Amino acid sequence: MDSRVTMALAGVLLLGAVVAGYWGITLSQQPPPSNNAAVAPAVTAQPQTLSTRIDEAADNAQRSAVVVAVKALAPFVPIKAEDLAIEQLRVAPQGSFSSIEQVVGRSSWNPIGAGTWLSEDSFAAGGPLAQMIRPQERAVAVAVDEVISGGGHVRPGDYVDVLLFMQEQDGQKQQTAQVAVPAVRLLSYGQELGPNLNGQAVQIKDKDDAKKQPKAGRSVVLAVPQELVTRLMLASQAGTLRLAVRSADEDLHKRYAAGETNLAALDDKTRSLLPLKSLEGRASPRAVTSPRAVARSPGVQVFRGVENSWQTP
Repeated sequence: MDSRVTMALAGVLLLGAVVAGYWGITLSQQPPPSNNAAVAPAVTAQPQTLSTRIDEAADNAQRSAVVVAVKALAPFVPIKAEDLAIEQLRVAPQGSFSSIEQVVGRSSWNPIGAGTWLSEDSFAAGGPLAQMIRPQERAVAVAVDEVISGGGHVRPGDYVDVLLFMQEQDGQKQQTAQVAVPAVRLLSYGQELGPNLNGQAVQIKDKDDAKKQPKAGRSVVLAVPQELVTRLMLASQAGTLRLAVRSADEDLHKRYAAGETNLAALDDKTRSLLPLKSLEGRASPRAVTSPRAVARSPGVQVFRGVENSWQTP
């Protein structure tokens, strides 16, 4: 009896060993699930990378190379290649350089801030105002307030008439007004600059310039014809100035671009009531008043009783 039980148990154990071995062999032949999971994303990621590259190539084809300064550049120092970099911009600024070789070895007249794109204007002599006027013009600054400057709504590029108001003339209270200088171009209002002669925005050579300028008070800079500069100076000392903005429909910008200098004649009608000759030291003759005559008595009246008579002393 015992031998039969022992043989049965041995058969069961043998069968279990066979099943366990077969199960182990089957599991060992299956690929690891982690590898399958890793392969699937790789297959799907390949089309996404290709489309991204196509979009990047199309975007780069629409961009233009622009030379910029990677650090602040000092004036009168030759520029090196390591001072520059190429930026790909969707819209390239007009007149900007597209290759570093165009700039290497050149030196500017003014400081150039880091991150500034470079053009021929970056190497032009003179400051911003000097690049905005012609040889026969002068840039003259005039102190203004909100009333004088057209309520604060004037902008660089506007054309204005400079009006002169005087309350006294030769010591007499005589209020007069006239056009001192007609049709002059406004170059700047406060720290806001207008375009240069090429119609491009004037670049700020040094980003710290705005901090250096005094913030107290406002001023405008006018492009005055050379022959009228002294007239404007005399008018500014003689009375109160005011700016009268001219209409944009007069096409003064087109006439100026065509080469005209004096856009409005200064005749007797525009001069109005007061000629400026008196401001040049030519005082008008004053009326001479004769001393008032003192009334003299014809004599002394003498009374004698009821009679009286006049006697000359």
